[in-house]
Amino acid sequence: MSYSVGQVAGFAGVTVRTLHHYDDIGLLVPSERSHAGHRRYSDADLDRLQQVLFYRELGFPLDEVAALLDDPAADPRAHLRRQHDLLTARIEKLERMAAAVEHAMEAHSMGINLTPEEKFEVFGDFDPDQYEEEVRERWGNTDAYRQSKEKTASYTKEDWQRVQDEADALTRRFVALMDAGEPADSEGAMDAAEDHRRSIARNHYDCGYEMHTCLGEMYVSDERFTRNIDAAKPGLAAYMRDAILANAVRHTS
Repeated sequence: MSYSVGQVAGFAGVTVRTLHHYDDIGLLVPSERSHAGHRRYSDADLDRLQQVLFYRELGFPLDEVAALLDDPAADPRAHLRRQHDLLTARIEKLERMAAAVEHAMEAHSMGINLTPEEKFEVFGDFDPDQYEEEVRERWGNTDAYRQSKEKTASYTKEDWQRVQDEADALTRRFVALMDAGEPADSEGAMDAAEDHRRSIARNHYDCGYEMHTCLGEMYVSDERFTRNIDAAKPGLAAYMRDAILANAVRHTS
């Protein structure tokens, strides 16, 4: 049994262009070619691709991935044990980071000095003070909280309207990409994710790619965020999370 490059891309959730690149650099060379010269992948090739994607998800550069997979002293069980250890360490790190950035998006509510009428006008049904006590208690000692509080303390109604307009425009942009069938790792989706990251950094607090990735995970792990984001389009939270991750990989590879 062998599979076409399109089938493998569908199985693995990657682009055909990515598979072509892996072939070009010798990381994943398909075992067969059709009579017409088209790539055909075997089950063994799929096993190798799974290993590649594991290590890529863990942030390994492609040359290091190739060196690990082509090490004659390694065996499949050794790879699995190594990946399990790395994933466990990453989960622990992300959990620690989540404790510092979870709900950081709502920390901008600190310092808002708007009347109830103005808050409703700017934020609609969302009450920006709803999580004030929770945010202060849990994240008040983080750099993100302090930066956001300092930056937004002087924001006027017009400033908050601008911030909200930017957020709404980004939401519409992501929805349009979904409606057009653009995958989350497409250039358009990754560019939207990059603009989303820059908007956070510009309006609230420093937001590097690792922190942005944590925010993306929060969009799907916290039902409050998921419910709010998916109100624009079902599945939007997960799509944004995937685009944010793809963009982070693009910029940190």
